Amino acid sequence: MTNTPTTGRTIHIHRHQWHLAWDHSIPPVARVQSGEAVSFDLLDASCGQIVDGSTVETIRTLDFSRVDQVNGPIYVEGAAPGDTLEVEFLNLQPADWGWTAIIPGFGLLADEFPEPALKIWHLEGGADGWAEFAPGIRVPLAPFCGEIGLAPGLSGALSTIPPYRHGGNMDTKHLTRGARLFLPVEVPGALYSMGDEHAAQGDGEVCGTAIETPMRVTVRLTVHQDIHVPEPQFLTAGPLAQRTNTAPYYATDGIGPDLMEATRNAIRHMIDHLQRSYSLSRPDAYMLCSVIVDLKLCEVVDAPNWVVSAFLPQSVFATPS
Repeated sequence: MTNTPTTGRTIHIHRHQWHLAWDHSIPPVARVQSGEAVSFDLLDASCGQIVDGSTVETIRTLDFSRVDQVNGPIYVEGAAPGDTLEVEFLNLQPADWGWTAIIPGFGLLADEFPEPALKIWHLEGGADGWAEFAPGIRVPLAPFCGEIGLAPGLSGALSTIPPYRHGGNMDTKHLTRGARLFLPVEVPGALYSMGDEHAAQGDGEVCGTAIETPMRVTVRLTVHQDIHVPEPQFLTAGPLAQRTNTAPYYATDGIGPDLMEATRNAIRHMIDHLQRSYSLSRPDAYMLCSVIVDLKLCEVVDAPNWVVSAFLPQSVFATPS
């Protein structure tokens, strides 16, 4: 059975109502009926430490203990362990600015990029708009939240940095407006939280940041007692990456017996391509990979080597290579 809404109200969660761990002992900031909508006013993933006037010095002094906060938790009436919570994304409106950074010690190629870097973006046109990375490189926006999850059944605090079976930092770019996410409930009331908003991101978020931005988000939370999922599952709103899927892709392969090293090589080759073809610096190419390049497993059955490909949408360039 599915619990249905009993009112037409929308609960509002303010930007100061955040926490820094997945922990079922954290008291809820609001209670809703199954099927009700909840709106969130969310700070960016730095918890407000980075603003539109920040410089790279902000990255050097970033308090990492405050990064990737989530707002909530929300107690959903009727949700019990073994149930499934459906999260329907009704609206996601980014701010008019965002940031992408290389944070030392973080990201797929952390050992190769020890120096911090920061890109401040100006975002045009809201949720259906775009942002210019450099002259001739325009990125379409596709807003979503990277952190979406429920409180775990286990006692104790879990970091918000990794993903878990109950959600967390999944960084799944396909959870845009109209998508539906299904999460396994482990505690009474589900205790739903979200944050880490992105205006755009490539599959993989290779440098560890996307276009991070404050955002206003509205979701509908519905309890399903007849659906049981072991880990997160989702239904996309339509075709994948339809706003960037308007031209060919240029792809670079990483091939080898170690899946992670093959993934790193695919990105290394893409960085080289961006430097060579578009005259980008190596740090800028790395950050751009995190925002627009999609990683795909193209072959995992022909041992001992696997194939990972990095896909670059040519439609973001005024003059494709």
